[in-house]
Amino acid sequence: MLDKGLPVQLTADHLSTYGQHMDFWKFGWGTAYLETALTEKVALLRDHGVVACLGGTLLEIAWAQDAVEDCLSWAREVGFTAVEVSRGSVPMSRQAKGELIARATQHFTVLAETGYKDADRFMGVDEWSEEIAEDLSHGATFIVAEGRESGTVGVYDHDGEPKLDVVNAVIAAAGIERALFEAPRKSQQVWFINTFGPHVNLGNIPPDDALSLATLRRGLRADTLGLVVGPAADLLA
Repeated sequence: MLDKGLPVQLTADHLSTYGQHMDFWKFGWGTAYLETALTEKVALLRDHGVVACLGGTLLEIAWAQDAVEDCLSWAREVGFTAVEVSRGSVPMSRQAKGELIARATQHFTVLAETGYKDADRFMGVDEWSEEIAEDLSHGATFIVAEGRESGTVGVYDHDGEPKLDVVNAVIAAAGIERALFEAPRKSQQVWFINTFGPHVNLGNIPPDDALSLATLRRGLRADTLGLVVGPAADLLA
C-alpha cells in the first residue's frame, strides 16, 4: 500500500477491514517526516501484521545531507521494520546505493528500488539487470521496479503500458518472488496478474484499492475471470 497522508482513524479503518490483504505499507516520499500521528500509525500496522516501510525519497534526502545514520536511527525509534532504498531523485552512484543498502540491512528489511522518477531519463535493460544484481548482492530482500504513483515512468512508458523488455529483465535478475512492481493503475494490476499469476508482487496500491486488488487476484472480477473460469483456471488451480 502507498500512504500519501492517510489520517490515523482512516488508517485504523482500512487495516481492520482490509489488513489481511496487505503485506507492506509504505509511507510515500517524505510524508513520514511530517506525519503527526506517525508512531500511532506504525503501531497500528504492527498490531495488524503489516510491515511499515519508510519511503525511499526521504532516505535519499538524508543521504544527500549526510544524515543517513540519523534517519535510520529515527526510523528504528519510530518502529519501522523496513526501508526503501532508491536513487531515483538525487544524484547517487550505484556504488553509494549499494553501501546504503548494506548499512540499512543491519536493522531493516530493505526494498531496493530500481528506475528513475524522471520520465526523460533513460535506463537501458542492461543497466536494470546490473543494478538489480548489485542491490541483491548488498542484501536487498526485494527489488522494486519504479512506476511512481502515476504509473508512467520506470517500468512503464508515457502511456502507462509496461515495457516488456524491462519487465522481463527485472524478473530474470531478481526472480518473480523477489520482484515487486509498482502498479498504481487497475489496468497495470490486471496485466501483471494475467501475465504472471495471482501471486505477483504489486506495490504503490492506494489503500482504497486493497479489496479491489484482492478480487483481481482471486478472479472475482471480469478482468481476471480467466483465473477461475476456462482453460487458464486449470493451470492455476
